Amino acid sequence: MDGLKYAGMDWLTTYKVPVGAWAKWIFDWMKGNLSPLFDAISAVMEGLIGGILWLLQAPPALAVVAVFVILTWLLQRDWKIALGVLVGFLFVINQGYWKETTESLTLILASCVVCMAAGVPIGIACAHRPRLYTAVSPILDLMQTLPTFVYLIPAIVFFGLGMVPGLLATVIFVLPAPIRLTQLGVASTPVALLEAATAFGATPRQRLWKVELPWALPQIMTGLNQTIMLSLSMVVISAMVGANGLGIPVMRALQSVNAAKGFESGFVIVVVAIILDRMLRREVK
Repeated sequence: MDGLKYAGMDWLTTYKVPVGAWAKWIFDWMKGNLSPLFDAISAVMEGLIGGILWLLQAPPALAVVAVFVILTWLLQRDWKIALGVLVGFLFVINQGYWKETTESLTLILASCVVCMAAGVPIGIACAHRPRLYTAVSPILDLMQTLPTFVYLIPAIVFFGLGMVPGLLATVIFVLPAPIRLTQLGVASTPVALLEAATAFGATPRQRLWKVELPWALPQIMTGLNQTIMLSLSMVVISAMVGANGLGIPVMRALQSVNAAKGFESGFVIVVVAIILDRMLRREVK
């Protein structure tokens, strides 16, 4: 402030642009007029979270681990990676974090369902309409650069505490990744392939399903991988709004300055991240 006065620019602070007041007015209006919509979204999200959580917690832990190992083998066809996934999950069980891990996996899988269901169609639309992508890009930049803690405020205002606000904050942060990568994959489809498909009488829908999406599949899978990794990075932050999972022991260790507990839970998060990355990674050959 003193520097501005010395420079003769104190007039810049005479009128403060009321960004905070505008945001508060928007939140108040949305809370007062869109409550039924938020209730419906909350019900859908709670149903999705509850279903995934039941699938992960109802069976015995070793049965769930076996499913992940088999899925890894089907995706990668590499016994070393499958063995690594098995060892990783056995380490998690050994450390006593299976329940927290299933809760975090629930949040990750739910965010994947929402982000890929919304991100892939939006990415396709942006690839076909460059002007739309130009208009959407600043919004995606804002979603990725705005501090993630800011997302928690409206999430708490509209949905209270629990898994739902944690899921929504995660979706807002993660959604730009599948949109951008899907747009990149579809937009990079060679013109020669599209012209050949058109010459053989393919309709726009057939070009999309038989040419563009197969060509963009590696990029879409990269978007899925990024969605999972970014969702996992939100685990600790989501714990601040009451979302269960591996973020809770990290928060407790931080509050009690318990280095052993913090390192233990943090290492489990790293192991889970490695497991998920190896399961979905596509090596370029």
